[in-house]
Amino acid sequence: MIRASLGCSPQLVRWATVVSLWTVMAHPLFAQGPKPASVSPRNANYTIEARLEPTSHTILGRETLVWRNITANPVGDLRFHLYWNAWKDNRSAWMRERRLAGDTRLTARADDDRSFIDITSVRLIDAQGGAIDVTRDQRFVAPDDGNPDDQTVMAVPLPRPVAPGESATVAIEWKAQVPRTFARTGVIGNFFFLAQWFPKIGVLEDAGWNVHQFHSSTEFFSDFGVYDVQLTVPAGWIVGATGREAEHRNNPDSTTMHRFHAEDVHDFAWTTSPDYVERTARFDAVPERGLKPVDIRLLLQPEHLSQAERHFAATRAALRWYGEWFGSYPYSYLTVIDPAWQSNADGMEYPTLFTAGTRWLAPANVTTPESVTVHEAGHQWWYGVVATNEFENGWMDEGLNTFSQARVIDQAFSPNYLARRFFGGFIPWVFRDIELPRATVGNRLYTYRPNARSDTQSTPTFLGFPGRVVSITYDKTALWLTTLERTVGWPTLQKIMSTYFERWKFRHPKPDDFFAVASEVSGRDLTPFFDQVHRSSNVFDYGVDTLFATPLDHGSGSRSVVVVRRYGEAVLPVDVLVVFDNGEKVRERWDGQERWRQFTYDRPSRVRSVVVDPDRVLLLDVNYTNNSRTLAPRAGEAAAKWSLKWLVWLQDLMLTWAFFV
Repeated sequence: MIRASLGCSPQLVRWATVVSLWTVMAHPLFAQGPKPASVSPRNANYTIEARLEPTSHTILGRETLVWRNITANPVGDLRFHLYWNAWKDNRSAWMRERRLAGDTRLTARADDDRSFIDITSVRLIDAQGGAIDVTRDQRFVAPDDGNPDDQTVMAVPLPRPVAPGESATVAIEWKAQVPRTFARTGVIGNFFFLAQWFPKIGVLEDAGWNVHQFHSSTEFFSDFGVYDVQLTVPAGWIVGATGREAEHRNNPDSTTMHRFHAEDVHDFAWTTSPDYVERTARFDAVPERGLKPVDIRLLLQPEHLSQAERHFAATRAALRWYGEWFGSYPYSYLTVIDPAWQSNADGMEYPTLFTAGTRWLAPANVTTPESVTVHEAGHQWWYGVVATNEFENGWMDEGLNTFSQARVIDQAFSPNYLARRFFGGFIPWVFRDIELPRATVGNRLYTYRPNARSDTQSTPTFLGFPGRVVSITYDKTALWLTTLERTVGWPTLQKIMSTYFERWKFRHPKPDDFFAVASEVSGRDLTPFFDQVHRSSNVFDYGVDTLFATPLDHGSGSRSVVVVRRYGEAVLPVDVLVVFDNGEKVRERWDGQERWRQFTYDRPSRVRSVVVDPDRVLLLDVNYTNNSRTLAPRAGEAAAKWSLKWLVWLQDLMLTWAFFV
């Protein structure tokens, strides 16, 4: 049994008893009392003990959860996420969605590479340490699609409802099978990265439980609390985890217990391997900017040891610029994980810990590993602290963070050159004449365009079309944020985002909360803007339809006619820049409402060229090639441009081939 393997059940019950006696009891099972003084509600507090068996790829675990109802209504059951059951077989919502997206690799996995969480005991603990066994009452529910084979949400009925302000203490024991990596969690060789690995209570809202099934295109949502976690692994293995290591103890059976403690976080992830190389650094405080010191712990793969300082530099850049622009990182520690090769665990975020991602050859001025490191460190703000519901509004983390990441890379790591990789991705070739621009490449315009019509961003993320959610969640948000920046100015947008962060940290905001802050801070009603970019799937496409000039009948001069057109369905105002042969320029403002607008000019000089949106404000325009037109074609320029481009590529290819033969 788990009890014999872990040997700490009396300690677990004593801890649960102490926590239950924090306040005056309103009922033997459900405690009533004031909220603890903290920066977050701390209404989901865990003490966890887990033992990893690396040979069998299993975890034996037990947890005590002290959960408080912070809503206005009583609740008659508790609901838990059991994420790893998504990979138990091909019948879960997660696997069905992967198949719909055309991914047959994961659906073909052997049984030994899959996972599960098997709940062996569920008990409600009273103030005296007594327990009511409700193990047989647990059941699986599928609130999203009614799939009877989906086992990623567990409901536990209660003897009586938990009233607002009351707390319940639950002790759970389980056994889990660690998979070969699914969704950036699992094992390869001696490398384990373990996320969403324990039974985790969902979020209770006034409307009821917000506990979605695990979907392939979404991430997570949970409440804040205090985590105290004991992890037992083979002696000599290095452990990294959410929080700080409070103690470690060697056991007689050649294992070591590592205890980590974290406060005001909403999840806990960890990793272990005998191969890690540990390095530490510090982000120094900047008092005049309100930035606190942060201890950075880096766990590297040995072959990437030479890149340690690049990981630290990228992490410091995120801590500095996110901190200056949006608000100070609230914790005093941060752990950076360099995952093992082929583990597929790179580029994922958890409170106070994230996985980066790099390559064996990482040339200077190519942002590997900097780009992934900045992005995942940046998640500590929008995912870690603000903690939006990523099941429903993934853009509020991923989109805001993609925009923020691009800005930091541009600020701290320019020039950032294009690189292409050959021979299976091992050998990089850097194009030092091609710098990657923030606005289009950093905000991922190239991946947004083909999928621009695929979904309305206001569609709950878990209902998004499989395989195309990223374009709408990440890319579209970054592009409309940059469009907003170019409309209201960076100082105003920076104030919008810092006000939003300060007002809503630790509070689970919703889209309308962000939109309200944006209108308030900018001093203008931005509802029409958000109607177009968030509440609609219409696309932007403005262009020049017609340009011609004819001589005037009454003397010298020309009548120039310009027709601009709205080819897309989405509507926002745009500028139209008209340039005449004599160098004169006229800038028109078009509200973009009509399908087309004509401008006529009777002047001595004829119109030479027209550009719609000349300052490239509307980055969401899906076809910028039709935005300009000249009266006289520039013969040969396009052919020369493409000929030279292909010649450069051919030379690069020949040089690469000559180097290796």
